[in-house]
Amino acid sequence: MVKKNTYWDSSSLMTISSKLGSLKGIKQVGAVMATEQNKKLLREAGLLTDEAKSAAPNDLVIVIEAISEDAARSALAAAEELLRAGRPAPRERLIRPKSLESALDRNPQANLALISVPGEFAKLEVLKALRRGLHVLLFSDNVPLEDEIELKRLAKEKGLLMMGPGCGTAIIDGAGLAFANAVRKGPIGVVGAAGTGLQEVTTLIHRSGSGITQAIGTGGRDLWREVGGITMLQGMKLLEEDPETEVIVLVSKLPHPDVERKLANAIERIEKPVVVDFIGGNPTLIREAGGIPAGTLEEAALRAVSLASKRRYVPKAFTMRGEEILSKAKAEYKRFSGRQRFVRGLFSGGSLCEESIAILTGLIGPVYSNTPMDPELKISGLQPGKGNTCIDMGEEEFTKGKPHPMIDPGQRQERILREARDASVAVILFDVVLGYGAHPDPAGALKPFIEEARATAERKGRYLSFVASVVGTEEDPQGFSAQVRKLEDAGVIVMPSNAQAVRMASLIATRGKLKGAFGLR
Repeated sequence: MVKKNTYWDSSSLMTISSKLGSLKGIKQVGAVMATEQNKKLLREAGLLTDEAKSAAPNDLVIVIEAISEDAARSALAAAEELLRAGRPAPRERLIRPKSLESALDRNPQANLALISVPGEFAKLEVLKALRRGLHVLLFSDNVPLEDEIELKRLAKEKGLLMMGPGCGTAIIDGAGLAFANAVRKGPIGVVGAAGTGLQEVTTLIHRSGSGITQAIGTGGRDLWREVGGITMLQGMKLLEEDPETEVIVLVSKLPHPDVERKLANAIERIEKPVVVDFIGGNPTLIREAGGIPAGTLEEAALRAVSLASKRRYVPKAFTMRGEEILSKAKAEYKRFSGRQRFVRGLFSGGSLCEESIAILTGLIGPVYSNTPMDPELKISGLQPGKGNTCIDMGEEEFTKGKPHPMIDPGQRQERILREARDASVAVILFDVVLGYGAHPDPAGALKPFIEEARATAERKGRYLSFVASVVGTEEDPQGFSAQVRKLEDAGVIVMPSNAQAVRMASLIATRGKLKGAFGLR
């Protein structure tokens, strides 16, 4: 299906693709604007038809691969319905802005633009916004690095924030942008170069009874040496000057050492408490700068809550009682067969995957991954797991021409079934991320596949353990407790945080041998 001169943003197209992909008999769906980059993605997925090949960049293309012509035609009819349903009513069309300029004419008080266009066009749109004095959240991926550097430097000159590119999460003045969660206002400000890391921290702060002033996303490349942490440094300064922010939290995957030192120098000048979780970073450097290093995202959240409430922080491996933890673990591992000993992590969140690798490596040894800590342990995310493995299913090898796993669980559903066939696997570890923009029922979508995987293992005389954490709040559209219940109904052990889920998976996989490491008896 080709719709001439019809623009849809990437977030909407990912949702449409997810809905079409869940229909009976559908193998693959590509729903994209026909830019050269997107045509390349369609080609790599085997979906570049002659019609798609000849489409122009301003054309919308939907390509469906199905098991039969009838299934394909039904899906195309469903696509027409989804497109119609997503269009504004005639009256709304008359007043919906067609450009940044017309939007500002209608709302001259606006001071932030969220931009989600193909990466090759992003620079032009961001420049328009910055020149009009707007802060920017740039959701788009595939933006050249040199464009990011130029745009961030210009924004800084103008005293504006340029969050992104690839900024998946922010909460600004209580408004959740992109993949964000519903959290209350409070005294803690967060700056994160990690989208799901920022979500984990903000939701744990909320569930601990506190709240957020601002959660500023930077995009994943901000702490690269070439970019130099421009947005994180700006965010720190804004939170330092904000009278409502009492505690600052910084969250990121491992920064470049030069940028880490630059951030440490900035921390030294801030009088407010600064809690830092740079996954795999240098805690001594942060401590010497006067910051408070945290070993996990959960620790960062709980330390911030303690500081804001003036309560003492007491570190714990688990928040449940020790006997309850050991009882749950033993009920799982006593059912294993002789060969089962490995953990396979399947993550929709890159930060959660990286944190899991760091924790598992310290507890049970080397972890293979498509995003490893040790380059020698790198494997393709598309190849079978081996040994202990953690896969970030949000990486480009999974998302090229396809929706992110937070929107469409299809690839993770298939991977769960594949891992269940490996006789050496003891535990499948995974995350469920809630919030605006995410799948409306991720636990419900995974539940039948978890049950089928466990049945597959049992037919071979094995028992398969599932351990998960849920990132979210009761106020999220999916509802935190409702999602937890669905997972528990499928026999999943649901832990209060990603870090606790990783520890529980390790305890189960090693058949209780790690209990001393966690202070359990």
